[in-house]
Amino acid sequence: MADVRVGIGGWTYEPWRGTFYPDDLTQKRELEYASRAMTAIEVNGTYYSSFKPKTFETWAQTAPDGFVYTLKASRYCTNRKKLAEGGDSIAKFLGQGIVELGDKLGPILWQFMATKKFEPEDFAAFLDLLPEKQNGVKLRHAVQVRHGSFHVPEFVALLRERNVAAVYADSNDYPALADLTGDFVYARIENAREEEAEGFSSDELDRWADVARGWARGESPEGLPYVAEKSAAKVPRETFVFMINGAKVRAPVAAQALLARLRD
Repeated sequence: MADVRVGIGGWTYEPWRGTFYPDDLTQKRELEYASRAMTAIEVNGTYYSSFKPKTFETWAQTAPDGFVYTLKASRYCTNRKKLAEGGDSIAKFLGQGIVELGDKLGPILWQFMATKKFEPEDFAAFLDLLPEKQNGVKLRHAVQVRHGSFHVPEFVALLRERNVAAVYADSNDYPALADLTGDFVYARIENAREEEAEGFSSDELDRWADVARGWARGESPEGLPYVAEKSAAKVPRETFVFMINGAKVRAPVAAQALLARLRD
């Protein structure tokens, strides 16, 4: 079974102070604390802004060995009418210094608006703009689509041909796609509930732990939505599971509860 990494989106959120972060923890130590409470963090700030290489270097130095950051790609790459024309924006995003994360650099998340529809030729051209390496550092790519027009075998085939992961997003707002398309799995669990102390019921967390183990073994877990034939190759896949959105105040405790189950 490959590694399963569990985390949250970002680390700066005021309601986490006193609920997740200790009352006496200074804000500048929040990343240090969060990176030791879980095994991955999805950085959302890179979607809105660019950063200096020194910032990525600092993030890498702050987190412990074995920790991984995934980065949400700039909105200027994905929020455009013609994706094939985003080459300059993609190069700018990848060239800002992300390689300073070193072995703590995880997959890049390319997230699309819920209104973005599947245009096969244009989307294929976009995928072909995503490089395998940046300054000699291997890159891994995951795409999150949120429009039902992507729920066709042709889309799955495009991703499989390029070893790009389709993000599985469990959400109440848009349909999910669970087909395995890359050599890793990227899942965003987006429907936590504030009335649940851990964001989810115990049974739900048990279920997500079983699903994550299945992904890590290279399986396509039963009960999830698929649009194409399941991958015949049962190859272990490094798996990323993020507790994100929904009742965000519950995200850290939900991630920790899932990690505890996976370590049992």
